[in-house]
Amino acid sequence: MSSSFLAMAAQALEPQFHFPQGSATELILLRWLHFIFGIIWIGLLYFFNLVGFPTMKQLDAAVRGKVYPVMMTRAMGWFRWSALITVLVGLRYYFTILSADAHNSGNPSLTLRWFGWWLLVWLVAYALIYPFQLPSKGILDNPFVRTIAIAAIVMAASWIVLDLNSGPQVSNGHLCISVGGGLGFLMLMNTWGVVWRVQKRLIAWTRASVEQGTPMPPEAERLARWGLIASRVGFWLSFPMLFFMGAADHYPFLSNIAD
Repeated sequence: MSSSFLAMAAQALEPQFHFPQGSATELILLRWLHFIFGIIWIGLLYFFNLVGFPTMKQLDAAVRGKVYPVMMTRAMGWFRWSALITVLVGLRYYFTILSADAHNSGNPSLTLRWFGWWLLVWLVAYALIYPFQLPSKGILDNPFVRTIAIAAIVMAASWIVLDLNSGPQVSNGHLCISVGGGLGFLMLMNTWGVVWRVQKRLIAWTRASVEQGTPMPPEAERLARWGLIASRVGFWLSFPMLFFMGAADHYPFLSNIAD
């Protein structure tokens, strides 16, 4: 009687879970890290565009000079490194999806081919977008021209990568991340290639101006505008990026293959 009771008690108290075998643990870890660092990255991007930059414009020059270097030094550290980790972890997750689809198609060599096309398309897209983010004069400085040009490049790149990576055994997650991950890649390139390059100079110049009385260089205004434009581009790209990343598992509109 007592042994039966103890057995029932032990069964009731034992953990109601088990750790899956195979790659499931790696995949959930990748997704978890992707979520955490992605939230930090995108959260700071939204803070800069919705709160930070507008607030700085309203502060007196003396107050702004004291607040800006301290706040942006810390913020940019989290911003750029969380962006890098988010994309690297995401690429590893994306590669596992490519590998699974290639295996299902009976041609494992497709993994590297798909990834190579993906990388090439989005590198070319960034090279085309880059000039439209530079502060310019004349028609290129028109926000409508800038927006239409960047949107056209992004849509063309998305269409091309979907066409190159499509196939009878290609999953919805594969295609959605091909677009969403590509947009995230563009945002990463802006984070490190423009925003960080601009901000580290502005931070140093502002700190020197406050502590040593050194005047701000003439190019400071142009750099600030360049960084703002690039940050705004990332801000707007984040909306379709988040849609496609969410649609990968929850909105199978690009393929009839079940994930």
